[in-house]
Amino acid sequence: MKLKLRISLLMTLVISSFSYAQESRVIIPDIPGYYTLKGDFHMHTVFSDGHVWPTFRVNEAIRDDLDVISLTEHIDYEGFPDIIDQDYNKSYEIASKAAINKGLIIIKGVEISPRVAPYHHNALFLEDANILPTEYMKSGKAEFVMKDSITHDQLMGPFLAVKKQNAFVSYNHPSWGWWDTKDTVLFTSFHQELLDAEILKGVEVVNSGNYNVIAHRMALEHDLTMLCNTDEHYDNHPRYKDTHRPMTLVFVKERSAKGVEEALFNKKTALYFGNYIIAREPEAEALFKSAVKVTTERKLRKAEPLLVVNFVNNSDIPFETKLKADFDIEGFPMGQVVIAPHDTTQVILKAIWKYPAKTTIKVIVENILVTPESGLETEFMLSTEEIN
Repeated sequence: MKLKLRISLLMTLVISSFSYAQESRVIIPDIPGYYTLKGDFHMHTVFSDGHVWPTFRVNEAIRDDLDVISLTEHIDYEGFPDIIDQDYNKSYEIASKAAINKGLIIIKGVEISPRVAPYHHNALFLEDANILPTEYMKSGKAEFVMKDSITHDQLMGPFLAVKKQNAFVSYNHPSWGWWDTKDTVLFTSFHQELLDAEILKGVEVVNSGNYNVIAHRMALEHDLTMLCNTDEHYDNHPRYKDTHRPMTLVFVKERSAKGVEEALFNKKTALYFGNYIIAREPEAEALFKSAVKVTTERKLRKAEPLLVVNFVNNSDIPFETKLKADFDIEGFPMGQVVIAPHDTTQVILKAIWKYPAKTTIKVIVENILVTPESGLETEFMLSTEEIN
């Protein structure tokens, strides 16, 4: 019977290893001093509670134009214990082999997932995932049952183990209340303990395309790296077929696992989901000004002097801006301008009776969030002296 189940599962997984959706490019620029890599650091396969084979995740990532992924299997749950032998390194090994010479970086990771505080966390850049203890579990074979009485040391066990492996630990999807509806404290004393012990380094601000304002505030308050992941268990194409998949943009010094590790520990990320970017101000401004270049030219409309400002957007992101200049902005009430992707958006400044040598245009980018309450504020210095 077990052999038949294995054969049946194998046939299903072979079919699922092919991705039929068309490959797509996602155009996001590099920023000064760094390469921009596109990543997803939270996904599952049949080696925990996912429903695809690790090679599918590789093909899917290449289809979606990602540069780096991690398959973060639950260390405390096996979805197919009668068919697949427990091995929390195996999905990484299979994916790594499938990714050879394909330009995709695979990071070894797991998900630690008790349903009591401190709740779910990913641990990335592991050496060996099989040695992590899960003594808080009663059964994780095709069911998730924790022990009736769980100690603090049992819950801390896997975190201390990943710390010995110098892992990068991030808090996944805070505020998912299905595990403890009585506890409304999301950054608990346990999280503070993990932070004080220099174990907790990041937080998932966007999960499956859903923005978590509480997690965003948590990242800023506790100086945590921000992440944006799919947490996918199936093929993600149906969910994101009309847009790009959510992704973490990682700003790296080198295109390697080591470069990704250094960037995550140094909080060099931005989050890209829908038409939104979330980032700290330095990365937000660098990304916006790498994507959008500005030129200015003098024009005469009959006898009326004008300045034509050309915003050239070389990225996939439509930037929703609010402009303010020293002169009147024509045709855009309140200066509200969408700088279209892969296009030139022209803005005319008028009521110019004498051309200035230089002038400034201030920009609020409303879909680049630097805090939950505010968009990126920046400016461009417009030179008009030598352009006629």
